[in-house]
Amino acid sequence: MSTVYSKSIATTIINRHGNFRSNFPTRVEHEKDMYRKLAQVGTKATSPRIFNVDDFGARGDRTDDSEAFNKAWKEACSFEGVAVLVIPANRIYHLKPITFPGPCKSVLTMMVHGTIKASPRRSDYKESPRQWIVFEKMNNFIVEGGGTINGNGRPWWRNSCKINRSLPCVGAPTAVTFDNCLNLRVANIRIKNAQQMHLTFQDCVNVKASNLRVIAPEKSPNTDGIHVTGTQNIQIMSSLIRTGDDCISIVSGSKNVRATDIICGPGHGISIGSLGKNKAEDEVSDVVVDRARISGTTNGVRIKTWQGGSGYAKNIKFQNIIMHNVTNPIIINQNYCDQSESCPEQPSAVQVTNVVYKNIRGTSASEVAVKLDCSKTFPCNGIVLQNVNLVREGETKAKASCQNVRLASTERVSPLCQ
Repeated sequence: MSTVYSKSIATTIINRHGNFRSNFPTRVEHEKDMYRKLAQVGTKATSPRIFNVDDFGARGDRTDDSEAFNKAWKEACSFEGVAVLVIPANRIYHLKPITFPGPCKSVLTMMVHGTIKASPRRSDYKESPRQWIVFEKMNNFIVEGGGTINGNGRPWWRNSCKINRSLPCVGAPTAVTFDNCLNLRVANIRIKNAQQMHLTFQDCVNVKASNLRVIAPEKSPNTDGIHVTGTQNIQIMSSLIRTGDDCISIVSGSKNVRATDIICGPGHGISIGSLGKNKAEDEVSDVVVDRARISGTTNGVRIKTWQGGSGYAKNIKFQNIIMHNVTNPIIINQNYCDQSESCPEQPSAVQVTNVVYKNIRGTSASEVAVKLDCSKTFPCNGIVLQNVNLVREGETKAKASCQNVRLASTERVSPLCQ
């Protein structure tokens, strides 16, 4: 049930594993060199192997292919060498909630050429109500291939309390979750119509996500594009995200996050937070958003924290960003409250410090283009605005609203905090 790769294809796969690991541990570099030598030998015993889900019983004919995917994964994961798990093109494979566990003995790549589609039956999710596809404890793992992962989310959206207010509010599954993974690459994949969030990186280290297309209708509820939680050293690059919620959301425990060349909108923009809910201590630091186009979103670049929490959001840079028809282009909300009435003032807050807004221009859909609503107890500190030019849609003058903000510097800024 496996096929040996030719020497040239083997070398290509090994190079893919090697190209993104320049800062990874020495052990990984050793493995890369070892497998390159094996490919050069080119013998059947040492060449990488391909594991095609069709060879394990997958049919791609609207029947459930979960068992076949499980069998293929177990074989590929346990193979002692370089392995490639292939989901063939021009077929649609239906899956119930499924977990692909690691760590694996193999150096593994999953090539998604075809379409993976979620079961639409909510009853299939009784044992996994918040997750559909999970990759767990994987090391040195690649997912790519140009195919599609379809969360088939419409049955979930119809039953959301945000769509039908007579229904109770119940969470829905995240389409794809990478949990506790090390040295991970996700590239050239389309993820669409998630039940709730599309793609989550949870407690991962050393991640590169690139050339992703994440798409759902503007009114689909809670369909965040890429959600980063407890993850360190992650790069999100050259991706298009159009959903019903945050394009990118970055929450507690995340550090060294870089998002570059992002097209965002519709949706809720690029957000840090929320942080500090239910008096939690949350920490996010060292975030860079560079070269983004944000269009038709409710927010542009946002930091959102709850009253009563603790911790920090610090060392954050938003730069080289173009806004078009964005309702809140620049916003810090340190007093977030989800009640219709104002929440009582709390004696603690998540501290927001050292935030830079640089080279940001475009149009606001509202009169207030810059809104910095910070805590009286812990004001926003070290805020820098440089070369910011935002006008109201229609080329009229926009305004800034700034409360409890300590500006470190402002240079060529319009609108300017008074």
